[in-house]
Amino acid sequence: MTYEVTDRDQHGSEPAGGHRPRVLVLRALGLGDLLAGVPALRGIRRAFPGHRVVLAQPPGLTELALATGAVDSVFPAEAPGRGVPDLAHWPGPPPDVAIDLHGNGPESRDALAALRPRRLLAHAGPDGPPWRGHANERDRWCAFLHAYGIPADPRDLRLPPPATPSPAPGAVVVHPGAASGSRQWPAERFAAVVRCLSAAGHRVVLTGGPGEDALVRSVAERSGRHGDDVLTGGLPFGQLSALIAGASLVLSGDTGLAHLAVAHGTRSVTLFGPVSPRLWGPPPSPDHLALWKPGPPGDPHGRTPDARLLRIRTGEVAAACLMLLRDVRGRPRTGPEAAHVH
Repeated sequence: MTYEVTDRDQHGSEPAGGHRPRVLVLRALGLGDLLAGVPALRGIRRAFPGHRVVLAQPPGLTELALATGAVDSVFPAEAPGRGVPDLAHWPGPPPDVAIDLHGNGPESRDALAALRPRRLLAHAGPDGPPWRGHANERDRWCAFLHAYGIPADPRDLRLPPPATPSPAPGAVVVHPGAASGSRQWPAERFAAVVRCLSAAGHRVVLTGGPGEDALVRSVAERSGRHGDDVLTGGLPFGQLSALIAGASLVLSGDTGLAHLAVAHGTRSVTLFGPVSPRLWGPPPSPDHLALWKPGPPGDPHGRTPDARLLRIRTGEVAAACLMLLRDVRGRPRTGPEAAHVH
């Protein structure tokens, strides 16, 4: 018998099938992609209240997927890079509805179509809306669903508070890593900002994902961080989520942790380059500052830091962090919504 990962047993126990019709949603990408897709997933959940919503995604993101409240179970699916995974191990009968939130197709559309769903929603489908290449990721997928008559609000992205206590409540969390070299601000600059924040009286905690220990230790050594202020090895999601939810501020590049800060309503400063924050940045809010130097788009998967990213100086990053931290200690911020700082 074939099994799928479910909310009752994240390691695979409930037999596939069941009595409810199933909606299969394909978004087999990373942490930031999943968080950016939450508004669309919640729109799907509301549109199909009698269905079981199954999300095809990497199994390592199961805990987060279930925490959104929009997903009943996870169907393990992943491919190298941002490729389209093979879905041939789908259990049981065809899904009642299949929805492509993975990309503009045709590869992702074809992977879902091969399962012979009763209905297929996809950009590359015969009735699919045109691809909005220059839209913010949240807006793009909500507009895609609207074209099929499914309401979705791009602002509906908050996560519930984690049940796990934070390992460093009230700390400033600095995450120097990124999925590609082109989005990674230099370690010595992160260290300079950490020293500035520490001198101002703030506790600063460094984090890194799997494979980023050397980078985190480099920033730690340059900035004088040690002990419990250096969290290497990649925290389990529950602890990471609690850390971000309980932080006073998150400083990072354009990576999944920035999306997690937005999802928990934690103030953030995010360094963008080579991709504009208009495409992947936070929603307009004075609590989230996106630092960005305009210019032609670069390669988001390049190996070396993007030229626009390198134009962001340590002084302006430290000033942005200290401004938000002053507001944390005082009254809530008010005023115009300004997210992008050039």
